[in-house]
Amino acid sequence: MRLPGTRYQEHGWEQVRKLLGQCSLQALAHLGPARLLDGDDALLPEYVDAVARALRAGGSRAAMAGNSYGDTVLDLSLTLAYELQARPADWAALCAAVAGEHARIGPFWMAPGGDALLRKKFNDLYAVLRDKVDSDNYQAACGRSCSPNRMYAYRMLDTAYGEVARLFAAWREHRAQVGAILGREVQAEPIEARQLRGRADCRPEWIMRWSETLEGFTGAPGPLHTRSKRFASLKGSADKIAAMLREIGEYEALSANQDRDWLQDASDATAWLDDYWRVLDESSQASTPGPDQLLEARQDELDLAGLELEDAGETAQAPVLLDQALAARVSLSPRFLLMAAAAQERGSWAGQVMAGDSLPVRLAVYLKLLGPFDDSYPSEWLDPATGELPTMQQLALLDEVSLPTLRKRRDAAIARLGAAAG
Repeated sequence: MRLPGTRYQEHGWEQVRKLLGQCSLQALAHLGPARLLDGDDALLPEYVDAVARALRAGGSRAAMAGNSYGDTVLDLSLTLAYELQARPADWAALCAAVAGEHARIGPFWMAPGGDALLRKKFNDLYAVLRDKVDSDNYQAACGRSCSPNRMYAYRMLDTAYGEVARLFAAWREHRAQVGAILGREVQAEPIEARQLRGRADCRPEWIMRWSETLEGFTGAPGPLHTRSKRFASLKGSADKIAAMLREIGEYEALSANQDRDWLQDASDATAWLDDYWRVLDESSQASTPGPDQLLEARQDELDLAGLELEDAGETAQAPVLLDQALAARVSLSPRFLLMAAAAQERGSWAGQVMAGDSLPVRLAVYLKLLGPFDDSYPSEWLDPATGELPTMQQLALLDEVSLPTLRKRRDAAIARLGAAAG
C-alpha cells in the first residue's frame, strides 16, 4: 500500500521488521538486556549506536528493496532506529513492557526461546513507530490530519481488498464465501469479479460482508467484527470505507510509474539501437568497399543457433492440453497453452533467446518487463476474465512449479536477455 509521504507500508516492511529485530538482539547482547529494567535514559543512544552498527553489517537482507521509492531495507531500518532516539516515550514504553514481563516470569531472555520473546518486544515497538512516522509524513504531505490508528486502518482496508480480490479471482474454489460477500448465491462467474480492477472498484459493502462472514469460513472473526475498538469508527460506515479505499487506489495509480522498471530498460534499449545504427552508418561511409564479411558470418552463426534453439524448444517443451482439474484451478481454458504457444513469434530475437524456457516462464518475463497488459500481446496470451496476462500464481500452476522457482527461472531468463543485448 502506498499513500502520500509513507515509506513503511509496502512489501519491504517484513524484511525491515526482521532486520531490526535481529540487530536489536545483537545490540543487547553487548549492552545487556537487564539494563532495560532500569529505564535508564542513557541506554537509548547507546542502543541506537549499537543497532546502527549491526544494521550496516546486515548483509543481503539489508540490501533488499524496501519500497517502490528506491529505499533499501537498510535505509528504512536506520531511519526508524534514529527516529526512535527522537521519541524517548516509545523507548520508555518498551522498557516498561520488558520490566512487566520480567516481573511476571523473571529474566526471560535467559530461558530457552527467551530471545524470541525479547525480539517480539522490539518488533512491537517498531510496528507502532512505523505508523507514527508514516502518519506524521502523511500529514506533512497532504495537510490532512492522520493518526497512527488511521494509518493502521488504511492498511487493514488494503489487506481486506486484497483478500476480496483473491476470492473473486478464484470464485469457483470459494463459491460460498464469494456468495456471502455479494449477498446472493453464485452459480456462474459473477460480473463483479471482472469489474474489480482496483481498490477504487471495491464496494464498501463487500468489505463489510467479508468481515462479517469471515468467522464462518476461517474460524476467526473479521477485523470489523472483533471486540477490539480499533476499527470502531469504520463499523457500519460504508462512506468512510469507500473514501479511504478510493484514496489508496488513486494514489496507487498516480504513483504506479514507480513500479515500471521496464521503462528504464526500454530507454536503454533505444539508446543501444541508436548507437547500433550510428555504427552501421559510419561503416557504410568508410573507404573500404564491399560487405563486412565478419559481421555477416557472425550473423549467420546467430541465425543457425536461433534455429537450433527453436527446434530444441519445440521438441523438448511441446505444450499440452490442461487437465480439467488444473484448468479449473487457474480459471483458464484447457487449450490455453496450445493456443498461447501457437501465437508466439518464434523468429523474434527474444523468442530465440528464451527458446529453451517453458511458455509460462516466457509469459512471466513479459509480465515483469512490460506489465500485465501491453498492445503487443496476442489475445491468446491473455486471461479472458481479466484481459491481462495470467498472474504469477496462475503461471506457477501452469508450469507445475512453486512460485519461488518460477521467479528464479524468470529472473534467469531476464538475465540472459540482458546479456544477449550486450
